[in-house]
Amino acid sequence: MKRILVTGSSGLVGSEVCMHFAKDYEIHGVDNNQRAVFFGPQGDTRWNQQRLSSAIKNFVHHEIDIRDRKGVLDLIKTVKPDVIVHTAAQPSHDRAAAIPFDDFDTNAVGTLNMLEAARQFAIEAPFIHMSTNKVYGDAPNKIKLKELETRWDYDDDTYAHGIAETFTIDQSKHSLFGASKVAADVMVQEYGRYFNMGTCCLRGGCLTGPNHSGVELHGFLSYLVKCNLEGKKYSVFGYKGKQVRDNIHSHDIAMFMEEFIKAPRVGEVYNLGGGKDNTCSILEAFAITEKFSGKKQVYEYVDKNREGDHICYYSDLRKMKEHYPAWDITISLEETIRQIVEAWKTRIV
Repeated sequence: MKRILVTGSSGLVGSEVCMHFAKDYEIHGVDNNQRAVFFGPQGDTRWNQQRLSSAIKNFVHHEIDIRDRKGVLDLIKTVKPDVIVHTAAQPSHDRAAAIPFDDFDTNAVGTLNMLEAARQFAIEAPFIHMSTNKVYGDAPNKIKLKELETRWDYDDDTYAHGIAETFTIDQSKHSLFGASKVAADVMVQEYGRYFNMGTCCLRGGCLTGPNHSGVELHGFLSYLVKCNLEGKKYSVFGYKGKQVRDNIHSHDIAMFMEEFIKAPRVGEVYNLGGGKDNTCSILEAFAITEKFSGKKQVYEYVDKNREGDHICYYSDLRKMKEHYPAWDITISLEETIRQIVEAWKTRIV
């Protein structure tokens, strides 16, 4: 049986990938529950690790920190995976400022460790890296916008379909998290082009789904729903609560990875999000959540936006669909939020 190695296997995307490929692959999950270190007990993902161990008979857990270079090299040398999906990261641009060394060592150096191990011991394996739309920094905020009743939107026909992969990543404020992810993103491209490896960077928008351990500093929709169900006050930071994101269900992320694995390309980048049809502002997310929870959202407005935060961002999916025409978004925003509501109901005691 072929082997797929997934870093960050207890996280939202990592666990979805493990479940998705379990039928055809031996699953090797790499996770040391670092999310609980970054975000405290609410970020703990051990429950997801246990779920995978119970649900997948051919699941092997590896308690390894991707910053451990020797550990990573030894692991790839031993497992010799046929596919590598790298989702492990320090994922919060707010948190990064307080832990800059941990952030860079995890996101940039950890990715380099994975790439070099792959080059030495699994060079034929497609290498899929979960990057982020924060590689574009706050440059999207320079696009002309129009203010609507419940959201901001682009007021420039160039971006009618969203942000394309040709958009600049230079001369903007990224946050330290964005900068560390840029370093990783460029390195993944470089290993692809320089060593002719099948690599891609998936520059995610809001990645979401029912298996997310959402916290205030990371996991927008998941955390919003959790606050709604608990009656906890949600803080809206700036932009009148009209800031817009495109949201993609983790299942559709795994589906795209499947297509890439079938026909890997060298050093590619894709803006992986829900696209314009799966966008919402925070105010709109409140309304959809209330529809499924039956509870009014309690929130406060903080008249200060987060550093480097996007006012409006959604992904142009045309390149992805051109390269992989069998792929498309299959789960709507409303269905995604419904699933998140139902999942949190079972986990909140």
